[in-house]
Amino acid sequence: MARRRFVLAYDIMDDRRLRKVHSCAKTYGYSLQYSVFICDLDPMELTRLKWDLGALIAHGEDRIALIDLGEVTAPTRFVFLGVHPVLPRQGPTIV
Repeated sequence: MARRRFVLAYDIMDDRRLRKVHSCAKTYGYSLQYSVFICDLDPMELTRLKWDLGALIAHGEDRIALIDLGEVTAPTRFVFLGVHPVLPRQGPTIV
């Protein structure tokens, strides 16, 4: 199955949970900003990411958004003003 590119963004209300979510996000993607990541995932990785994050957050307080940008082979959908971070290249990210 084709990998899909996701934007992962989160708003975590507790510093301890925030550090755990940030650490988890780093294992799945590339940090665009502190609480915003780009993740190139296959369906199984997406399921694992949701499971891992779901186990870390307080569901009544915290928020996580996963935004599907489509297949990784699709043209880039990012526009930057100011400093332009280098986006990950197409393909899996091995951590």
